[in-house]
Amino acid sequence: MIRTLAFCLLLLPLPAAARTGAVHPDVPKQIDAKARYVVFLHGKIVEDKGPRPRHERFGVYEYRQILDALAAEGFQVISEARPQGTDIERYAAKVASQVQTLLRAGVPPERVSVVGFSKGGGIAIMVSSRLRNDRVNFVFLAACGGWIFEQTQVRPSGRVLSIYEASDRGGVSCKPLLDRGGPGMRKKEIRIETGKEHGAFFQPRPVWLRPLAEWLRGAG
Repeated sequence: MIRTLAFCLLLLPLPAAARTGAVHPDVPKQIDAKARYVVFLHGKIVEDKGPRPRHERFGVYEYRQILDALAAEGFQVISEARPQGTDIERYAAKVASQVQTLLRAGVPPERVSVVGFSKGGGIAIMVSSRLRNDRVNFVFLAACGGWIFEQTQVRPSGRVLSIYEASDRGGVSCKPLLDRGGPGMRKKEIRIETGKEHGAFFQPRPVWLRPLAEWLRGAG
């Protein structure tokens, strides 16, 4: 009964946002300083197989559905399908520049967020370390593993939420990384249990999307 109820909760629709957002391939020319902006960084599978790729175990990665779900939550979403072989550090510099553009246009840091899944989460971690702004929001989805733990020079900053799936061997707890953050960093970590491994983040499931949206809106 408990397992059935948990599965049903995953399928419940998200509540409608008071204000509908939109999806942009880059920072829009007209920046609304009162809006909430989210830079979303997808997983590596999009680089390798296109914007709606299928994984042999996890099924279709619904990249566009995830973007639309974030927009339906009221966010102005900035995202593009990265080219194959994208260099993490170079792309992190690009995203940091996008964030700085929003801040220079008068958007409060609390209304700017960078969200990344898997390789995209690795990029988000690099952006966090690069920006050193404890008021900007970050969400790392299944983003941590041995490779990032070995980068001892990477020290996250910001208001950081980590979400990982208990059955996922590719994206584990970010605690070793988060413990490196400075005294101004705010952090929280959530462990979900869907049994879907890395594929838990392949669709906009309320089990991770709902706490993500609440975290971003709770920044002020």
